[in-house]
Amino acid sequence: MLILCLSWGFNQIAVKLALPDIPAMMQATFRSTVALPVLLFVGWVRGVKFFERDGSLWPGVLAGLLFGFEFVLIYQGLRLTTASRAVVFLYTAPFFVALGSFQLLGERLRASQWAGLGLSFAGVALAIGVPQANVDASVLWGDLMIVGGGAMWGATTVIAKGTRLRLAAPEKALAYQVAISIPILAAASLFSGEKLTHVPGWLAISVVTYQAIWIVGLTFTIWFALVQSYSASKLSAFTFITPLFGVVASYLIMHDQLTLAFGAAAVLVIAGLYLVNRPEMTGPKVVPDPNVPA
Repeated sequence: MLILCLSWGFNQIAVKLALPDIPAMMQATFRSTVALPVLLFVGWVRGVKFFERDGSLWPGVLAGLLFGFEFVLIYQGLRLTTASRAVVFLYTAPFFVALGSFQLLGERLRASQWAGLGLSFAGVALAIGVPQANVDASVLWGDLMIVGGGAMWGATTVIAKGTRLRLAAPEKALAYQVAISIPILAAASLFSGEKLTHVPGWLAISVVTYQAIWIVGLTFTIWFALVQSYSASKLSAFTFITPLFGVVASYLIMHDQLTLAFGAAAVLVIAGLYLVNRPEMTGPKVVPDPNVPA
């Protein structure tokens, strides 16, 4: 779990590192295109019947549409905001899962989970609402796009929890999302007028390949395999480490400027994420769907 959280925390940085050579939507399209055969191969090795009728088709299609537009928002948002801000705002997703489970699935929330939701909201409000020298209107717009991507990530997880998609093999559930995202992301790249102006360097190619094969193709499968073998609530409690890793790595690698206001906001969001996913909770076991990131 520590390796997975470290990998997911670095994912936003990987996108930013490749942006000078490979435009955002092209990155996302390449990632899904390469990840799909990896998922199919892993599923084949594990004996997954991808084309078996199990009632998961239409929920899978809906999840795939959300997944595609989620990454349109995330990758476009990363063009405007920093990696450190993106990883914090993206991990508001579990809070949308908690609210969606409460509203749509009838699951109850403990007092500590409501407190976590409150801390998360306060953190986002602080980061966006308090004037900061290094934050202008375009950065705030990028922040909001990342929050929107987090909301779509949460909605995808609620669909996976509340429909027959929850009975499908993890590789099949992910394959729906990755396959349907490819034409959405390719259309977004075409609509944005993206072009390669030069041959990408080894760094850009390496980090995009890392996203495609390791993040989407393998870590998601490892995550679901862990969930099947260990307590989901205890595993999900580890995920609060991901934005912490992301913020520290962004500071060390991207040299992101960390203001006092953003530092306080990150602490509030991370604390809220921990409270929502506390192992001892008796309410909904909010298991973030690690479709990230990207």
